[in-house]
Amino acid sequence: MPRTGLPRAFNRDEAVTAAMNLFWEHGFESTSLSQLRAVMGNISAASFYAAFDSKEALFREAVERYIYTYGDVTDRFRDTSLTSKAAIEQGLRQSARMQTENSHPLGCLLVLSAVKCSPEQHHIQELLAKERERVRGWLKSCIERGVANGELPDSTDIPMLLTLFETFLRGISIQARDHVPYETMDAAITQLMRVWDLSAKTTTQVGG
Repeated sequence: MPRTGLPRAFNRDEAVTAAMNLFWEHGFESTSLSQLRAVMGNISAASFYAAFDSKEALFREAVERYIYTYGDVTDRFRDTSLTSKAAIEQGLRQSARMQTENSHPLGCLLVLSAVKCSPEQHHIQELLAKERERVRGWLKSCIERGVANGELPDSTDIPMLLTLFETFLRGISIQARDHVPYETMDAAITQLMRVWDLSAKTTTQVGG
């Protein structure tokens, strides 16, 4: 039996954005089909499946929408027009600002949507982990570039710096959900970047 067509007022772009915000707020597993249908204009189940095939397919589309909109703040980590330090610092500050804004759910969808998943949804966790690993790779390359261009000494403990910056980046989500203001996180980032400065001093001392 053919699936029911979509209502004339249905706007797919708006529907994906609404779904993205719902997944962002509640996570994949806690977001129900009825909630999704409701934010899409109370469309029927048949119309939902006609448009998106499944809840998982919609989630994947919502994740992609997030990555290329709000999540693009982490693109700063791969901006080679900046020094490596500036790229990391600006990426962290922009991420903190985005995640604390009240115009959308707080925190990061890629982190919060995977906090609670049953074993049956392991593939959802893998999807989100893959996206987080991509950002981790950008951070790692940025630090390695800092060593290559002389911002940091050859003896720099790259895994340590990577873990330090990524742990802070991911921790922003929980802080944002706990309503820690941007100003507090911004001040913490200033202190965090002193670790980079301390590492860089080794280069100055050796060279000078």
